[in-house]
Amino acid sequence: MLLNIDSIWCNKRSPTRAAAGPMIFRKMSANTAAWRLQLPAAACAQNAPTTGGGLRDRRRVMPTTLSNIIRISLVALAILANVSSCLSQSRDRFSEIRRRMVAEVIEAEGITNPLVLAAMRNVPRHEFVSGPLRARAYQDTALPIGSQQTISPPYIVAYMTDTIDPQPEDRVLEVGTGSGYQAAVLAEIVKEVYSVEIVSTLAKSAARRLTKLDYDNIKVRDGDGYEGWAEHAPFDKVIVTCSPESVPQPLIDQLRDGGMMIIPKGQRYQQSFYLLQKEGGVLKEKKLVPTLFVPMTGESEEQRRIQPDPRHPRLVNGDFEIDGNEDGRVDGWHYQRQAEMCTENPMKGPVCLRFSNQVPGQLSQALQGCAVSGRNVVALDFAVWARVDSVVPGPSATDFAAVVIHFYDSVRREVGVQILSRWRGTANWQQTRRRIQVPPNVREIVIRIGLNGATGTLDLDDFQMAPVARR
Repeated sequence: MLLNIDSIWCNKRSPTRAAAGPMIFRKMSANTAAWRLQLPAAACAQNAPTTGGGLRDRRRVMPTTLSNIIRISLVALAILANVSSCLSQSRDRFSEIRRRMVAEVIEAEGITNPLVLAAMRNVPRHEFVSGPLRARAYQDTALPIGSQQTISPPYIVAYMTDTIDPQPEDRVLEVGTGSGYQAAVLAEIVKEVYSVEIVSTLAKSAARRLTKLDYDNIKVRDGDGYEGWAEHAPFDKVIVTCSPESVPQPLIDQLRDGGMMIIPKGQRYQQSFYLLQKEGGVLKEKKLVPTLFVPMTGESEEQRRIQPDPRHPRLVNGDFEIDGNEDGRVDGWHYQRQAEMCTENPMKGPVCLRFSNQVPGQLSQALQGCAVSGRNVVALDFAVWARVDSVVPGPSATDFAAVVIHFYDSVRREVGVQILSRWRGTANWQQTRRRIQVPPNVREIVIRIGLNGATGTLDLDDFQMAPVARR
């Protein structure tokens, strides 16, 4: 798993996979449980005469029996009230956490669509991760879901959903079901969701999960998302949660005229979101923010022309000068939070990259990944200039201003973390240089820069990385 990867590796081909039909689910009802009071028959018979008796005997017994029934009923009602209160508190606890997540993460980053915000408040993300990870379910981060895959961060799910402007009558194709979380968010808004997942284990687990949550407007198919789902085309919207090098033609063909598609595409470690709109049979394309998704495998990966070079890893836009679409975000760095291009006395060139945060623990970062072969590269030489103003670490042990290198093996399991440098306080431009060793089993890295959860201002400039060959 890549650190904060924005989606699952949603299209890994399984040569032994058998063809499967669609799995259909019912949408959750408002009442998820009904309570029914049942008294034991013995309770009603307690103290009843064992032999026949006259009217006086029956009158004598009835008050005692009725008293027992009332007493048992009151006890049962008290127990049920306590259980209901506990369940209500549990639901309220998750509901309040979701509400805070939406306010502090999603609305704070500019998402205003009320349908999207309501969906993000309603879908229980903790149901889409394993039990040990539920405590982190409402953090704005990717989390593992099995098969070396991840569930996307909540903001990314909200951003992609908002970008295609979902409408109540829309029929949406999703490529990459994963845990089912993105499909569930869409299903809260649109009429129908058709989701394709090539990893059979993920398709099956998502099926069980969505059945449990009673979604009736989602259909899931185990198959290669490159082919889409032609039987149900055309679609009003298409949302792709894995990255091809170029847009698969079947997805273009299955998008109705006037429809929209959001897709992360580009080279393996250098991607951007693109918003595509079909008008008069012509596809219009708009480049959005940088991102980093796992590849769309299967047919799409077989057609990839530009492969990463793990023997010669390099940083892209390490001087933070390039902003090709002029959106105020530096190219080459994905998942930017509270980051902006700054022209205030940069160390080199016309701009530097500034991170600013005033809320302890709130995310402020940018990420970049690249392929690195530990078999061929023994170390990486880094150099970076930094300037800090009133930087104070946040409440968590990881909430500090830093450049952090995360190492991953061939199955995207984290196998090491190294800190290039960390900063606090106030200081003018200073350069840090350091050689960091690369373990032999490393196949890729993710570089995380920023304040993370610290407060204050951090400026970075002229960030360089050079590989040292293994001999």
